[in-house]
Amino acid sequence: MISMRIASYNIRKAIGLDRKRDPVRIARVLRDVDADVVVLQEADRRLGRRPTALSPEIIRGETDYRIVDHAGSDVSLGWHGNAILVRDGIDCAPLNRIDLPGLEPRGAVLARCGDLTVVGTHLGLLRRHRVQQMEHIKQVTADFEPGRVLIAGDFNVWSDTQGFEPWSDTFDIIRPGRSFHSSRPIARLDGFAIGTEINISEGGVHEKGDARMASDHLPVWVELDRRRADVDASAITRNQAGDLL
Repeated sequence: MISMRIASYNIRKAIGLDRKRDPVRIARVLRDVDADVVVLQEADRRLGRRPTALSPEIIRGETDYRIVDHAGSDVSLGWHGNAILVRDGIDCAPLNRIDLPGLEPRGAVLARCGDLTVVGTHLGLLRRHRVQQMEHIKQVTADFEPGRVLIAGDFNVWSDTQGFEPWSDTFDIIRPGRSFHSSRPIARLDGFAIGTEINISEGGVHEKGDARMASDHLPVWVELDRRRADVDASAITRNQAGDLL
């Protein structure tokens, strides 16, 4: 792996702040973010068979992404709303999908992208459940190379100083900026947990174009560069006083 841009985006089932379900607008945001791998949350609806809110036809027609197949049914995009899209030409294959503990139905999807294990998840609203879910994901990813694991998603952690204790001895927590609420961002709910062998050269929150209207979350992204030994993700985390980078 030389370099790769990875984004995380809670698309809110493609319902924008104007209360319109507009998956084409989501596709425009994805094009603007211009990531190599995109981890989505709330990509599927919650009721019934959980049909996708972002159809394969729109993905094929409006973007240059393909779907990493984690679907739990023939109408879903992913698993518990978590999905992974990858730019055409990049090697990225599904590994497995897992259920997470807690009262709410939550899950995670895992894929092998180059020499990275990418995990997409949407953690619970209650702290005690998030702790259990982080511990479960940590246990599952221990079967791979933890230093090359990247977890992306909506972590639902409002605090800037605590809440990631189960991951703190294995991963560096990178939350590139305030991504919620998109109309007036005040919380860094979306981010990444990065293995120690992965270097971060850049990161940010995408606020341009349709992003302010397309969902109640803004997309976040990081640029990975395995060649840059001068970039220390843990140092970035320690030094952040507010928004990262």
